[in-house]
Amino acid sequence: MEEKNQENLTQKNSPMGEFLQSEVWRNFQESVGRKTFHVEGDNFWANITEHMLPIIGKYFYIPRGPILKISNFEFQTLFSGRQVSNQIQDSNEKKINRVQELIDLAGKNNAGWIRIDPKSEEVLKVIRGNLKYKIVKAPHDMQPKEIFVIDIAKSEEELLAQMKAKTRYNIRLAEKKGVEVKISNFQFPISNQIQNPNDKNYIEEFLRLTTVMAKRQGIVAHPAEYYRKMFETISGDILKLYVAEYRGKIIAANLVVFYGETCIYLHGASDDEFRNVMAPYLLQWQQIRDAKKAGCVKYDFGGVSMSYQSSGKHGQVGISKWIGITKFKLGFSPKTSVTMYPGSYDIIFDSVRYGLYRLMQAIKSKLK
Repeated sequence: MEEKNQENLTQKNSPMGEFLQSEVWRNFQESVGRKTFHVEGDNFWANITEHMLPIIGKYFYIPRGPILKISNFEFQTLFSGRQVSNQIQDSNEKKINRVQELIDLAGKNNAGWIRIDPKSEEVLKVIRGNLKYKIVKAPHDMQPKEIFVIDIAKSEEELLAQMKAKTRYNIRLAEKKGVEVKISNFQFPISNQIQNPNDKNYIEEFLRLTTVMAKRQGIVAHPAEYYRKMFETISGDILKLYVAEYRGKIIAANLVVFYGETCIYLHGASDDEFRNVMAPYLLQWQQIRDAKKAGCVKYDFGGVSMSYQSSGKHGQVGISKWIGITKFKLGFSPKTSVTMYPGSYDIIFDSVRYGLYRLMQAIKSKLK
């Protein structure tokens, strides 16, 4: 298990640009009181967060991981039954040894299971096919299975042209109405001193808007302290808060991460008032433009759900709340395909504790 080097914390990137597998995110998780671990080597990477549940105890979670680098030839050889070269066989064994290292780590810390978020079905098959432990689909996905990522290497003119007409219209409408976009990036992880006198107000308004939005949508938002720790621990060159101001009032705000070649829309919230001025559209467009200037080539809108397109039951639980969000995001590039993930899976070591956990999850689901 690797010890963290605090001096290089924001410099160390995860493989394949996964922000949730970065040392930046790992440091933030520790700041909110969670214990973390790290396993790395032989084209394998895993940042692990320990979670504690009442009655049941601990489990490990690897957000958007573990990350295994597998070539197409290597994967085909693994499952085709053909003879494997010594070099590939050795590489595969080392990867599985790293998975076993994860399992040993979980055992030492009395975790009942490890929850993983494999990047692809291939990675899931490699893990599933080489372990003696039972691997099952988790009762819910920790991260969205479907995310919407667009190519922003194009010119601004091309990006505007690929949008739905209604999306372009709403951007122009927000500009015409006089909506102003302002940006705050935070640089106070140690001193806790806010450089821009407006930053404190921006933070408080963002927290207010998350409460307003959660009530409107009937969801549970992260507590205020969670976001405050995010502002305090993640460097301002990575985390930025965009706010939309109209008639002297902040009516929408977005948290955005600039990480490697990708800009990630992390969290957003808007007020119940002045929704007709379409501020969220202008916020997204400004974020895309700034991401281009920063050298990003991808813009990650985060989770969507394509289920609403094929389901006539728009009131169906789990689908209805995604309809508006998905339509909004897809409007920026309707011809771009959605990126699919397998979802969350659990590697089980303690079947008794895990069985109790599933029972409690089933009861909780029926009570909703």
